[in-house]
Amino acid sequence: MNEQLLQKRLGHQFNDVALLQQALTHRSHSVSHNERLEFLGDSILNCVVASILFDTFDSIDEGDLSRVRANLVKQQSLFEIAQKMELSQFLRLGEGELKSGGFRRPSILADTLEAVFGAIYLDAGFEAARKVIKSLYEPILVSVDPTTLGKDAKTLLQEFLQSKKIALPQYNVVATHGAAHNQEFEIECLVPKLEVQVFGTGGSRRAGEQAAAKLALETVVKLLSKTPTNKKSKPRTSQLKLAGIATIQSTTAANDQKQTAQSSVNQHDEQLSLDVSLPQTIQK
Repeated sequence: MNEQLLQKRLGHQFNDVALLQQALTHRSHSVSHNERLEFLGDSILNCVVASILFDTFDSIDEGDLSRVRANLVKQQSLFEIAQKMELSQFLRLGEGELKSGGFRRPSILADTLEAVFGAIYLDAGFEAARKVIKSLYEPILVSVDPTTLGKDAKTLLQEFLQSKKIALPQYNVVATHGAAHNQEFEIECLVPKLEVQVFGTGGSRRAGEQAAAKLALETVVKLLSKTPTNKKSKPRTSQLKLAGIATIQSTTAANDQKQTAQSSVNQHDEQLSLDVSLPQTIQK
């Protein structure tokens, strides 16, 4: 096991390498395993991430901070960080776990990473652990949207529709499949105003609704991103054209009326001239 390579990736050089070895040891390998270090590392991780979020997002309230933190320290997030570090190649597993692919298991990798944080704390103190955790999370925080991270699909769909002043979606159970102990629910999600109808399936009604809401949100976002420009531009062009025709017609009609009026005036003047000249001719 190349411990130097792992320490380089962590950005921390251990004074007591035995702590690192214990952090990498699964309970299937030996009695001196990493579960106590995992417990310690979990608490340190929560504290550090909370501190980073507090400093980074100064306009977010306590509820949103808690939601974002919970998603950053959950198993999947830790697993993804462990994968990027290729932590699996440093694990110390028992023969059974090796054969069953334990080095790929998300729970084992996530727990081991927490144990490593605990080992760093014992080796060099809180600030050393904070430095390592912060360096691992900084690339993630760059792309984090604290207003949406951790919110489920139903919540995101509801908030999006409310922001557009569109009525909330409707969920209906369309069908259930399978035996009673292993049912699959087919759920319909409707957004009547936009004529959106999608379907989702899941092992429970809630799971089916979440699946349907996710599809509905994607559909609604795409629909609204295209619709406004097309619907607004065409009527406006049409109105402008109609206005132009109306102006031309009005101008033409005005010119015709003007010419007719001028012709009438000319005829009237000629008649007056004729009436005035006739008496003079008779007198002569």
